[in-house]
Amino acid sequence: MDIPSLSMAMSQSKVLSEVGTAVLSKTLDTNEAIASGVVNMIDRSAMELSVNPNVGSNFDVSC
Repeated sequence: MDIPSLSMAMSQSKVLSEVGTAVLSKTLDTNEAIASGVVNMIDRSAMELSVNPNVGSNFDVSC
């Protein structure tokens, strides 16, 4: 059994696992920020309809 190579392999495996976890964490943070932006956009559009409920609801194209 080659102890030094086994130690290196285990160390590399640990580093790869930590990198994967860090990337996943960053991805989750990014997705949370995007979802927050989408919710804010929906809230703003809902607020516009509640302030002016008749604006944009009907459009008469006849002259």
